[in-house]
Amino acid sequence: MIRPQVLAFALVASSLALGGCASFVDKPQRPVLFDLGPLPPITAAPAAPAEPRIPVVLPDIEASGALDGTPVLYRLGYSDDHQLRAYAQSRWSAPVPQLVRQRLRQQLGRERPVLSLDESAALDRAGLGALYLLRLELEEFSQVFDTPERSRGVLRLRATLLATTSSGEQLVGQRSIAVEGVASTPDASGGVRALTQAIDAAAADIDGWLRQVRPSR
Repeated sequence: MIRPQVLAFALVASSLALGGCASFVDKPQRPVLFDLGPLPPITAAPAAPAEPRIPVVLPDIEASGALDGTPVLYRLGYSDDHQLRAYAQSRWSAPVPQLVRQRLRQQLGRERPVLSLDESAALDRAGLGALYLLRLELEEFSQVFDTPERSRGVLRLRATLLATTSSGEQLVGQRSIAVEGVASTPDASGGVRALTQAIDAAAADIDGWLRQVRPSR
């Protein structure tokens, strides 16, 4: 006959054992979602009236392969910079081309009207002269580790500016844009912030380029 004390001890030991086993079972974790955060404030107003800026149409950004998805990507520059890796538990809140386009439209829109293809199609073009189309191709968008503790966000774009007139499209210019941001921490969060800095730097580069374009009459 089993004594009550022995039975009680066995039940307690069994419960502790089951609890210990449960603690070793990995629970599914949801990926951490990142976006590009709020726009930085405008530091100062222009001292003189600004020259009129040409309106541009910004279609969806072209991208291929891993750049067309939501993973937060990185490279180990000190080991094998030809291998593109993805953080296991970190994701962008939307496909990368969509987030980059949204941020660029917000930044460029501070200086000029920035339209989508649908919006431009709805405009009455009579008397407006050329309509400028800014096509962007995303070539690189990743966090590059130069050492295990030091990394940067690298963005490369190919920009093509076209003037669309009644006689067809005309090439205005094309340029490659390569910008970087410094990561404050060696992880996905630091990479996201560095890539956000890089997008803002690209927007400033594109804006300076567009300022050199004189509207066609």
